[in-house]
Amino acid sequence: MAENRDSVANTLTVAVGVSLVCSILVATASVMLKPRQQINETSFRQQIVLDVAGIYTPGMDIAEQFAAVDTRLVDLASGDYVTTMNADDFDAIAASSDQTLGIAIPAEFDIAGLRRRAIYSPVYLIRENGDIRQVILPVYGPGLWSTMYGYLALAPDGRTVIGLRFYQHAETPGLGDQVESAEWLAKWPGKQIFDDHGEVRIEVVRGQAGAGDDLVHKVDGMSGATLTGRGVSKLLQYWVGPNGFGPFLRKLDDKANGNDGTSQGTDRTNRR
Repeated sequence: MAENRDSVANTLTVAVGVSLVCSILVATASVMLKPRQQINETSFRQQIVLDVAGIYTPGMDIAEQFAAVDTRLVDLASGDYVTTMNADDFDAIAASSDQTLGIAIPAEFDIAGLRRRAIYSPVYLIRENGDIRQVILPVYGPGLWSTMYGYLALAPDGRTVIGLRFYQHAETPGLGDQVESAEWLAKWPGKQIFDDHGEVRIEVVRGQAGAGDDLVHKVDGMSGATLTGRGVSKLLQYWVGPNGFGPFLRKLDDKANGNDGTSQGTDRTNRR
């Protein structure tokens, strides 16, 4: 009897065979492309760091430009540099879920809704003649629909904003995605993240910031994106506060003011 090529068995055999071949091809392509994807992702983040610092030159090799950036790893609890690990290879997002390298954030301190964070974080230093001219901090936290990832550039006093950039988010197109708007980002340089008493004051307000002595701490909100703006406020307030980069920023401020970082610095830590 002639074989029925249209039988259910043959149809299933062909379907399974095609699916298997396609799966192998997709898996192979994924493995082969992963190193290139990682390189592209690293290059993109390096470009954002350079851009927020105002030193990115389009058309030039990004890796060559980034070679001038001093990447260091910071112990967030003490504010000291970590010399036992390679800062370039440290992934703070992945480390946050590690039982050794990550910690749970107590609810009373978790103003940004992060739940966990790494105990260390990379920071990026821009130097001139050996002196720190800028420090770039990685910051992230939930907006309305997504986790927003970005970089905050500060002056050597650890409190004056030089720039802010977000490189990844999924906020509402036309509303929350204004966090990428050049017009809105231009409102950040010169803002102060702390007041004269060392309290965290930086904030994205609803609507226009208005006038007054506290204007230096406030940034205009984004029209129709109040919750995204609130997310930006909370994530920045957490990361520059005492449970984020606060201890590190205090030491930068002490050095900028010629202090030894002991008595005066400890006092400001308690206030922050």
